[in-house]
Amino acid sequence: MACSVEIICVGNELLIGKTLNTNAQWLADQITRLGGKVTRIIEVGDDVQEIASVVKEAVRREVDFVITSGGLGPTFDDKTLQGISKATGKRLKLNPEALRLVRDRYKEMSPPKRLRLTKPRVKMAILPEGSSPIPNPVGTAPGVLVEYRGARLISLPGVPKELKAIFERIIAEMIRRKSGGVAFYESSMVVRGIVESALSPLIDRVMRRNRGVYVKSHPKGGEGRGGALIELHFSSTEKDREKARERVIKAIIDMARILGKTRSGLPRNPGCPSLFSF
Repeated sequence: MACSVEIICVGNELLIGKTLNTNAQWLADQITRLGGKVTRIIEVGDDVQEIASVVKEAVRREVDFVITSGGLGPTFDDKTLQGISKATGKRLKLNPEALRLVRDRYKEMSPPKRLRLTKPRVKMAILPEGSSPIPNPVGTAPGVLVEYRGARLISLPGVPKELKAIFERIIAEMIRRKSGGVAFYESSMVVRGIVESALSPLIDRVMRRNRGVYVKSHPKGGEGRGGALIELHFSSTEKDREKARERVIKAIIDMARILGKTRSGLPRNPGCPSLFSF
């Protein structure tokens, strides 16, 4: 069962290069391993109109999940939920369950007599109408789930440890169920001494002969002592992990045989199955 996902990362700090977008990389890796397919990763600033625009576009593409990161906190520039409200037409409203979650988190952090639900703190409990708050086990701002036109809009905090905790506890299982439990398997081999342009037709041949396996070349920094160094990444998604593994291994063996026929002589590192030097 196909499970399509778009990731929207919110924050001016991403657009000016101040913050490296590790959230997108981590989410894409996790989603792929769960059998989902990430079709787009988008970065936008802390602007309500921009957030609304990219959310609308994702929903129009009929994806299963739209996952946002960032913009859920108590400050003025945390505008993700305002953008989702604008995109969906669901007005913002104080959510009693979200308020309870926020209150409970602050109780854990400070003595009850010092606990004050200030306006910035209450802001984290103002959600699009009809949405569901998602408990945040390591932070204060809850995640948010909005069902809209067949898509699940999931908003996660931008703090990496909070994003990861919510995803692993709640979101991963949602994606696993939607994907039908398919398994992803990947492996790599490294080739030395053959340029990428010469590898391209060989990759095409291996993919034609090994349906269901995707092969991607990654140059690794120019010329080494033995020539160009290129990683070949093999991946497959199947209903059964063992079948995916078998397909990938078969494709790697196929590539090794083709490379052996293409260049004379044996690999210089025959004891290392993932390194072929010509």
